Amino acid sequence: MITFTVYKDSSGNYKGFDCTGHAGFAKHGKDIVCAAVSVLVINTINSIEKFTQDDFSVDSDEKKGIFLHLDNPGDKTTLLLDSLVLGVEAIKDENDGEYIKVIFREV
Repeated sequence: MITFTVYKDSSGNYKGFDCTGHAGFAKHGKDIVCAAVSVLVINTINSIEKFTQDDFSVDSDEKKGIFLHLDNPGDKTTLLLDSLVLGVEAIKDENDGEYIKVIFREV
């Protein structure tokens, strides 16, 4: 199962996210759920880097997952992260939550 955890502060501002695990929808290399989530996550990170001036850090490990950390995201980054969450939740709902768990944590 993929665990997608979104971190926000008490004001509702994004502080980061992590995406770990594998969906288990199909064999390695054929798992369209994993592929879809990976595309959303990687595109969001690339978009933040290309289209914003916001500082962030990314830790990536093929076995552990992807971790993004933010301090003070601007409006563009917030919109990109809202879009990411929307996409991941849509994939989760399409599969009745069988392959993805979405968690929101206050930090």
